[in-house]
Amino acid sequence: MTAPLLLDELIPHADAVRTEHLLIDGDLAQVYDAVRAADFMRTAEQQPVRALFQLRALGERVVSTVRRRPLPAPAPTATMRLADLGAHGEWVVLGERPPHEIAIGVVGRFWAGETSWETIDARDFAGFERPGLAKIAAGFSLRPYGAGRVLVSYECRTLATDPQSRRAFLRYWRALSPFIGVVLRTQLRIVARTAAERAAR
Repeated sequence: MTAPLLLDELIPHADAVRTEHLLIDGDLAQVYDAVRAADFMRTAEQQPVRALFQLRALGERVVSTVRRRPLPAPAPTATMRLADLGAHGEWVVLGERPPHEIAIGVVGRFWAGETSWETIDARDFAGFERPGLAKIAAGFSLRPYGAGRVLVSYECRTLATDPQSRRAFLRYWRALSPFIGVVLRTQLRIVARTAAERAAR
């Protein structure tokens, strides 16, 4: 019998799921290290992803103007590496089974022109139920694939905390799901680049 994924324990029944896969050269330990070391801030260097982020920022500016409230300044972030995340904060590490799995998560509101994240403890994620928000759990799982390659699966699951938030989130998801796939695929390519760069040292 196949063991459950970390995501199966964190969000067993999601409102929305997106999964992407990529074969990456290297052995299991090397590729797992690359998953943890990859700087996902490099995602915004890719034109399609940059355009998506710019579109989201524009939507947030419009909503702030209509509602006559200041647009919160984004916190400056130099890097975004799983290895740097802890168990407390906005994005947190929810679990790890080296060299096969790592899961991260966040809780917040990120639809209808608003993006705001909660500060949480990883241990509270699975049971978090405060209305008006949604939980995202994202997991990388790794499996050897033949000689010298690893199949990396990147899955993102989202669960809203109440029916009204679920309806609003699903409207957002129907429109944005293909673009979320672009982001996930781009991040997998960053992992592949990181693995190749580390192997070449």
